[in-house]
Amino acid sequence: MTFLLLHGGAGPASVAAFAGRLTDVIAPAHPGFDGTPRPTGLTTIRGLAEHYADFLDDRDLTGVTLIGNSIGGWIAAELALLRPGRVARLVLVDAVGIEVPGHPVADFFSLSPAEIAALSWADPSRFSPPPANPENRKTLQVYAGEHSFTDPSLRARLADIKVPTLVVWGEADGIADVEYGRAFAAAIPGAEFRSLPDTGHLPQLESPDRLLSAITTWCSESRE
Repeated sequence: MTFLLLHGGAGPASVAAFAGRLTDVIAPAHPGFDGTPRPTGLTTIRGLAEHYADFLDDRDLTGVTLIGNSIGGWIAAELALLRPGRVARLVLVDAVGIEVPGHPVADFFSLSPAEIAALSWADPSRFSPPPANPENRKTLQVYAGEHSFTDPSLRARLADIKVPTLVVWGEADGIADVEYGRAFAAAIPGAEFRSLPDTGHLPQLESPDRLLSAITTWCSESRE
């Protein structure tokens, strides 16, 4: 089983340790993050999904399990729509991208690093905000677009996802709350929803054991 692990706005470092817990895993940096080049025309989440669709095609990868956190989940959902024949399973971890009335995604770009940290962790006192990376923030803003972490068309299009899907959510997520997560799962036919206690927006950092258990258990069950 090959895993494609897609990071969120916190950057590649936010999934690096969790990648080490998986076997046969690919954990790329999105173009423009951590100093990697971003082609001028690559400016949307859909464009990133197309970039990774080409990546799967070029390597003739099939049976892939996609795991995406935050905007990485948004990319993964779009990729599952683009390449259902190459994707075997989809795991969305505190993903963003849809609009849920009454449960908006936090206005990320108006927040300071300290405010983002307060919304990201169940227990902010246990974690320090990562060092500010202005270039990553600029790149994230390019991809997130004018709707700030949402695509008004995405929620309806999720009905076309054909692969088994697990939606995992931190119960203390202040970036996109748990009801937002339940709405995400409800929009995908047959998706399973699992919440993680004492966990915020970045389960792979705050509750990696719980997240790994949820994923491996579900993957095993979905093969039966």
